[in-house]
Amino acid sequence: SCGALWEFFCLLLLCPHLSNTCKAIPLDFVFVIDSSRSIRPHDYEKVKTFIINLLQFLKIGHDATRVGLLQYGSVVQPEFSLNTYTTKAEVEQAVKNMKHLATGTMTGLAIEYTMETSFTEEDGARPANLHIPRIAMIVTDGRPQDTVEEIAAQARQAGIQIFAIGVGRVDMDTLKTIGSEPHSEHVHLVANFSQIETLISVFQSKLCLDLCQTVDHGCEHQCVSTTDSYICKCFEGFMLAEDGKSCKKCGDGVMDLVFVIDGSKSLGPANFELVKQFVNGIVDSLDISRPGSHVGLLQYSTKVRTEFTLGQYTTAQAIKQAVSRMQYMGRGSMTGSALRHMFEFSFSVKEGARPNIPRVSIVFTDGRSQDDVSEWANKAKNSGVTIYALGVGKAIEQELREIASEPDEKHLYYAEDFENMGEITKKLKSRICKGPSHLIYSFPTEKPSDENMCQCENVIMFQNQVTEKLKDLVQNNILF
Repeated sequence: SCGALWEFFCLLLLCPHLSNTCKAIPLDFVFVIDSSRSIRPHDYEKVKTFIINLLQFLKIGHDATRVGLLQYGSVVQPEFSLNTYTTKAEVEQAVKNMKHLATGTMTGLAIEYTMETSFTEEDGARPANLHIPRIAMIVTDGRPQDTVEEIAAQARQAGIQIFAIGVGRVDMDTLKTIGSEPHSEHVHLVANFSQIETLISVFQSKLCLDLCQTVDHGCEHQCVSTTDSYICKCFEGFMLAEDGKSCKKCGDGVMDLVFVIDGSKSLGPANFELVKQFVNGIVDSLDISRPGSHVGLLQYSTKVRTEFTLGQYTTAQAIKQAVSRMQYMGRGSMTGSALRHMFEFSFSVKEGARPNIPRVSIVFTDGRSQDDVSEWANKAKNSGVTIYALGVGKAIEQELREIASEPDEKHLYYAEDFENMGEITKKLKSRICKGPSHLIYSFPTEKPSDENMCQCENVIMFQNQVTEKLKDLVQNNILF
């Protein structure tokens, strides 16, 4: 729980007058240490000293806090796992015995190892149902030579609280892609290794006798103390259930989602593969099942081709396999025809659309349409379909506005190129998390008409989720 984390930091403060009032709780704690060639030998020794100082305020034992450590350069080198040592003296000696690797900076690889190996029960992590906080502290001094954002997000979604400590010339944005939220509590940057100990003072203002530690809060994942109370929060990839305490998988909200994917020759085969990865990334975030969310997909070029309908698959694996099998059409760009097909067929009962289920379409294009888009986009929107228009490259803003639901700023987004598809996937997955809710839809049994418009109690939650995360992309200069 978050309260457990603050208790850890109370111990971290090197403040005996507070540590006596903190109740010792068990943690599964893994240090992830950058051992690249950019770290000078005497700075490497300072990192070891920093670790040893932290150990003084942890109660280490089989039934107390377990500590593991790995260092990384061009490869990952595990020094000891969570079940290797059961005494503080053994851990300290192992830290002192560490040898500087002095190679590259494969931070993403280290995070992947931490998630897939260090926090497994085989390596000493305690079962998830015991709710022992899993904490990874990453100390790095340079820009990663591999990608970190997606794997760090997966680690956080798996329930690992990540603290990212940057030293020197580390980019703060990179640290933020690694560390857990809120970043003000999990991400820290110091000018040099001599100042790493000053981080201790950052936590001195945090309260140690945390309300979450004194009440039976019942939070399934995390308890976060407020000024005079507490709230429950869930790990990434989960959402808070109606009871305010338990957590459920993201995407538990049900929807019928149809992708309308541009397969024109302007994309090129390589970018088409990125689009397929984008689609599968979104699918991963949904609760795909017979009673859950359904997904259909159209690819269009000079013609329109239904790759699969809403009613065709009921598992995420089957959908992802179908996406992977898609063959790139590679001809013209008849976006209007694709919208017409989506309106007339994709959300029909025959193709698997369900009554009283929110209908959402994500239209992806990279250039000017060779036909009119406004007529069929309007008919689809008037029938109750919420449309998101994602434009890349040479996509025309006016066409995107005609396609997207209103207001434009919540449904229309543009990226300069395909290189940031992974970024978009991550943001959309997080945004989709809570799924649509609070909706009453009135759909016709056959072809929809203008009179059969949805009646919404609130704005579709899916819309708000996508909007907020895509705004993050705008702020990060990924979308414009």
